[in-house]
Amino acid sequence: MAGLMVQGTGSDVGKSVLVAGLCRALANRGLSVLPFKPQNMSNNAAVTADGGEIGRAQALQALGARAELHTDMNPVLLKPQADRTSQLIVHGKVRGTLGSANFREDRRNLMTEVLESWQRLSQQCDLVIVEGAGSPAEINLRAGDIANMGFARAADVPVVLVGDIDRGGVIAALAGTRAVLDPDDAAMIRGFIVNKFRGDPALFEDGYAAIAGLTGWRGFGVVPWLPAASRLPSEDAVVLERGQALPGGKVLAACPMLPRIANFDDLDPLKTESGVQLAMIPPGQPIPGEAALIVLPGSKATLADMAFLREQGWDIDILAHHRRGGAILGICAGYQMLGRTIADPLGIEGPPGSIAGLGLLDHETVLGPQKALRLVHGTALTARFDGYEMHMGETHSAAAAQPFALLDGGRPDGAISHDGKVMGTYCHGLLASGDLRRALLARIGVRSHARDHGALVDAALDELAAGLEEHLDIDGLLALAQGAAA
Repeated sequence: MAGLMVQGTGSDVGKSVLVAGLCRALANRGLSVLPFKPQNMSNNAAVTADGGEIGRAQALQALGARAELHTDMNPVLLKPQADRTSQLIVHGKVRGTLGSANFREDRRNLMTEVLESWQRLSQQCDLVIVEGAGSPAEINLRAGDIANMGFARAADVPVVLVGDIDRGGVIAALAGTRAVLDPDDAAMIRGFIVNKFRGDPALFEDGYAAIAGLTGWRGFGVVPWLPAASRLPSEDAVVLERGQALPGGKVLAACPMLPRIANFDDLDPLKTESGVQLAMIPPGQPIPGEAALIVLPGSKATLADMAFLREQGWDIDILAHHRRGGAILGICAGYQMLGRTIADPLGIEGPPGSIAGLGLLDHETVLGPQKALRLVHGTALTARFDGYEMHMGETHSAAAAQPFALLDGGRPDGAISHDGKVMGTYCHGLLASGDLRRALLARIGVRSHARDHGALVDAALDELAAGLEEHLDIDGLLALAQGAAA
């Protein structure tokens, strides 16, 4: 079986994007390639055609590979609900929760199912590109590992290690990883890549040679900071924590950064609109009064995030925005928060309880054990859209509410206030529709170019692949991967 694993010296070194770009580069060469991540931890997820969910990064990588999404691409997904508890998704379905007390033992027991997915994928394509998680240098997590060296050794897949030069200390990061690894683990690493380089690569020639000398690994290239990467969806919420300027001459759309924010890539299409500035509002800051649109995002812990929203005083900002006639869009948990109450009697997302919502829409939500996972197609604001549902809970209104969307087959979704200013939906991904985005932005006085977001992402993947072809030894990587199958 031909395979190659991309691991990193740490989180956010660019593994996910590199795998997506490699998938597209190899697909452009005519190879059948599929992505794989044994274990992912993210609240950004996508619904697959086989009725499950996988990490959003693997969905992007599948797009890079021009392949249909499948749960085997990410057999284990952990979705953090609280500081020490995560919802456990195995082969696309909820299997309970993992806590810090049972994390290592329960994770070790999942290796068989991880390898089953790996075997199935490997039989369907020429090559599987595997993404690691975090860093193999976290040797305190090595026992029971299924995400990095534990998987690489079990599946006998060669590893290439990625270091991020933009954060500094890349020589120490790569050489230090080599130093702390068990010799048998280190033997799985066959080379390295330096990522996110800015400036003249000739200035790093001595550093590149030093890494090779210190580690004994061969280098596969230095990847510059590629602009196309910034046009791809991000999976890690860490990107939301970076500074951002508030708009000048643009209409402001604001989204509060909830602690357990989920599927925030729903908002990415707004970033492509020249007349809109999307501002992610961090804790400790008010929602700007000049915002024309407030978006309440998805959440993996709806009651806790609703309480946090109140602690921040954001409820006051939102209600004031509503009194001024501003537009509000709630997606999934954000839709639930717009109603009168949210109840979690079984403790699905945390301690059992209930909480008052914002009361801007006339509905109540009760969380339950059944998770809705389905692709959807429909019409909202007179525009067609494609999207997906991913939620636990049912929402009911005491009176017949005006739906936000009508899904194919006649099922209504969400609700919209009589004045059209407050909108809520369970459908993720609908803003990718250029026509729907144009209809929504027209309500806040913005003229949209109505570009299809999927086409923009696809073009960015081709640009990324071209950049990797230029700066990486892809022939060498391919030979390494195919050598594993010999």
